[in-house]
Amino acid sequence: MITRIVNGICYSPEPLGQTNLLVAGRQIAALGEQAELEGSIVQTVDASDCYVVPGLVDSLAHIIGGGGEGGFRSRTSELKVTDAIEAGVTTLVGVLGTDAVTRTLTNLLAKAHALDEEGLTCYCHTGSYQVPAYTLMGDLLQDLVLIDKFIGVGEVAIADHRSSQPTVQELARLASQARVGGMLSGKAGIVSVHVGPSPEGIAQLLQVASSTDIPITQFYPTHMNRNQALLQMGFDYVAQGGYIDLTTSTTAQDLAQGEIKCADALLQAVKAGVNLQHVTFSSDANASLPVFDAQNNFVGLGEGRIASLYEEMTDAIRLGVPVQDALRVVTSNPARILKLPHKGQLQLGADADLLLIDKNTLELKAVMAKGRWLFSDGRVAVQRSSLFF
Repeated sequence: MITRIVNGICYSPEPLGQTNLLVAGRQIAALGEQAELEGSIVQTVDASDCYVVPGLVDSLAHIIGGGGEGGFRSRTSELKVTDAIEAGVTTLVGVLGTDAVTRTLTNLLAKAHALDEEGLTCYCHTGSYQVPAYTLMGDLLQDLVLIDKFIGVGEVAIADHRSSQPTVQELARLASQARVGGMLSGKAGIVSVHVGPSPEGIAQLLQVASSTDIPITQFYPTHMNRNQALLQMGFDYVAQGGYIDLTTSTTAQDLAQGEIKCADALLQAVKAGVNLQHVTFSSDANASLPVFDAQNNFVGLGEGRIASLYEEMTDAIRLGVPVQDALRVVTSNPARILKLPHKGQLQLGADADLLLIDKNTLELKAVMAKGRWLFSDGRVAVQRSSLFF
């Protein structure tokens, strides 16, 4: 089937105006005047009153669940494919977190393949919170070079009582292995870094960049909206050429203790003139969001929501952030940082991952992934249960 989408206001995420779009197979085959094919095999979709935008790229999701900080009963659930589809997420990166013992890289890979089979695109990072890194083949280089789905390392924890307390030298060695593995395999080789609440923040990453030849862009620190001081540290980090990621999942307690909503943080970045090409959002979906007391004792647990990615993007638009800027942090920016040139943009030859969004209410109307409609009229077209009798 060939699909022709007409009369929509397109964002690539750069604004394209009212532009027709043609999808053939899993790719965008034509834009604008070239998208005028008609015939019995062409499905025409009228996107009047809709924005047509790239599918969301979620650079950090705990697709097999996470946690365990409160014992075995506190393990969080796996990501459901329907949750991702209903949130407009068409590409995501699965990671391990605190628990790399009962949550394993083999399970992570299996889940990534399952999400692919269900219509999405899913990659993974090797490693977890710990340094030295947990790997599948005994070596970071081998994992990155020989396993297609592994595109980076992480999320490695720093500035957190749950981290392995890595030294600057250990972080430099890990980053160098990731960099070489990425170079040999043509992948990003990015190091996703969980930044905890300790006051030193990303100081270790700056030390690696200043004391070695490893570029600051090798690191991809996340949770940078944890508090205002860390957010400002992130803005300064961007000014030095680095990337930062803001986490859309949160809890009422975290917000009460000073965490900055992603939409608010993005508006701050716009007003401060921060280079938005170096800023992204991720959901931290299905992660445990533990609550600790003043002595770092576990007292409660929340769970990350992939739906928060879409919610914070649209909240940013409602706050006055330009549509293209609210979109780029969840589409083209993470795709570029992760070296996924076929994702995150409406352009010729790119994967046909796109969303139809009501331009008045910002309600998600339809989701296409790799040329297939997975969601429309409030209904998901793909159900795991359809495999079972």
